[in-house]
Amino acid sequence: MTNAAGNGTAPAREPESAPGAPSTPYGAANGPEDAPAVLHDAATGPHGGAATGPVSASGAPHGTPVERHRAVGDTHSAAGGPVRAAGGPVRAAGGPHHAAGGPVRQGDGPDGAGGRRISGGSGEEWGELVAAALLGAERRRPPGGSVRALLDKAAAETVRRRAGARPAVPGRRPVPAPEDTRTPLPAAAERRLAALLADRAGGAGQTGSAGRRTAGPDLGELLPQWLAEANAQGYRAPAALLPALLDAARARTDLRAETLAFAGPRALWLARYNPDWKFALRDGVRQQLPDEEPEAVDKLWQEGLFAERMALLSAVRRRDPAAGLRLLASTWRTERAEDRLMFLDALRQGLGPADEPFLERALSDRSRTVRATAAELLATLPDSALAARMAERARSCVALDRVGGTGIVVEAPHECDADMQRDGVMAKPPTGRGERAWWLSQIVEATPLGVWQERLGGLSPERIVALPVADGWRDDLHAAWCGAAVRQGNAEWARALIGEPTEPFAQGPGDPAKLLSVLPEEERGAWAARFIAAHGLSEAFRILGVCGVPWSVPLGRAVVDALEIAREAGSYPWSFSGVMGLAERCLDPSDAERLAPLAAVPGEREGESPGAGAYWAESFQRLVATLRLRSAMLAELREHDGSSQAEGDGTDRAEHDMNRPRGA
Repeated sequence: MTNAAGNGTAPAREPESAPGAPSTPYGAANGPEDAPAVLHDAATGPHGGAATGPVSASGAPHGTPVERHRAVGDTHSAAGGPVRAAGGPVRAAGGPHHAAGGPVRQGDGPDGAGGRRISGGSGEEWGELVAAALLGAERRRPPGGSVRALLDKAAAETVRRRAGARPAVPGRRPVPAPEDTRTPLPAAAERRLAALLADRAGGAGQTGSAGRRTAGPDLGELLPQWLAEANAQGYRAPAALLPALLDAARARTDLRAETLAFAGPRALWLARYNPDWKFALRDGVRQQLPDEEPEAVDKLWQEGLFAERMALLSAVRRRDPAAGLRLLASTWRTERAEDRLMFLDALRQGLGPADEPFLERALSDRSRTVRATAAELLATLPDSALAARMAERARSCVALDRVGGTGIVVEAPHECDADMQRDGVMAKPPTGRGERAWWLSQIVEATPLGVWQERLGGLSPERIVALPVADGWRDDLHAAWCGAAVRQGNAEWARALIGEPTEPFAQGPGDPAKLLSVLPEEERGAWAARFIAAHGLSEAFRILGVCGVPWSVPLGRAVVDALEIAREAGSYPWSFSGVMGLAERCLDPSDAERLAPLAAVPGEREGESPGAGAYWAESFQRLVATLRLRSAMLAELREHDGSSQAEGDGTDRAEHDMNRPRGA
């Protein structure tokens, strides 16, 4: 084999490392402290003598792959490519034609420890050392005249460069997290919270191998109740669990309000250091509103991020609606359309007659969505000018039938003029909806409901709803009234429109679940119980979702009775998994022992789906286990005398505490 200088050399074995040099698989140097070993390997050759030229004419070193790597160290070519020798790539100064000489300068990579470029020392001198080591003593005379002098010089230069490294500029120390003076959690409750957070993304006990729900409680779904009770008791969050709490709130928006209230000011402190938790700055800044620092409020409004400004506006509106409106008006003309829409929506908090002039001006906004939102807000103010204009239009469309006797006649608009569009009436209907019916529904929905009693003979809402409507306009008119009742929060009209639960959803106007949300909580539960008794559970899921937690006694019994009836009728049990999941979270925990007999596995009956009995038993076992867990969970949070600090399982301790006298 012939090298670039024409000398015949045999394939060399891998050289041994120099004494004291770090041993790496390829002999590559990772910093200046490794330079002597690398230079020694390159300069002396595999047998300890002067290298005879480890680089071939094509730019590749002779020898084994390991030897070539040790000699060159990730070199593209000895002459012009980037070379890793002493902690960073170097490039021959003269480009690809300077194979035999010329100074070598530092490359663009890190040249010292910690990834920083080292400024001390002469780049030319260091480059000469590296170039001589790479090219070999026979091809290039090493500095000092000998290999030993080269190594001594390289060692001295390495120490000098390390000593001359500039220290990194220290960053500013973060401001310490604010103190949270609330009561710490009992030990059992803290362990329970850790278990709930660990299970929130799906853990043991949720689903079986075939995707079926198992008998174990779904701990993640109990987190909202746990947080609500912890906040009611005035506890503070454990510092070690704050990251997991913020992660949970990031994944589920329904947890954010309770999570931020429980986590307190330290959560906002943490959120500034992790962009994944920026929602906390938006939703949590309201908890840190500077009450007596208007300059700080103005500065945040002018300079803050959108999320911070949105939260600030909501907080100010809740405390002082007029101040919030002034804040928004101060920058309204310079805001982007999408930001104006979000800011305008924040005016729902504390909306009142004082907001009407600003909203009237917003009806002329460049953005169609901003105009529509302004019109919607004005429609909720019964004494606003827009409500009066809509009422005038509605009177011309709906009246009592003076000719045919009692009843209502409807004459829907024949066009959607510019004034109607300015007041928020959308001209283009959705697919499958007629134009005139679409315009009528928008007008009626924006009309104050009190207009109809005056317009329709002073009748009560119940009697108005009972009147016949001519020409097939009943469903459109009643659906518009339902929308108006929900928008205006009118319980009297909602009660009249929802009526008794004698008809399934498909046969009634509007959305019963939305109408129920307007009624008082106790009335919601009673209506839902009657609906389930009449129609079963097939259409009850959305209705149950708007009922308060825990369910009232009549509602809870109606749900359990309907589940028993479905089981006895041989129904498919997995069809009721959604309702069963709601029951686990919403039934009163005290019902656990009453429901325990339902967890027994019944015998197979003729005509029943295979395995249905076992599945029903498994579902009831899960229900009972979850109710018992909720009972223990609440007991842990309501324990204030310190007994929960004792060792042992939190569930057992909480169940024991529930049965002992208070103060014992």
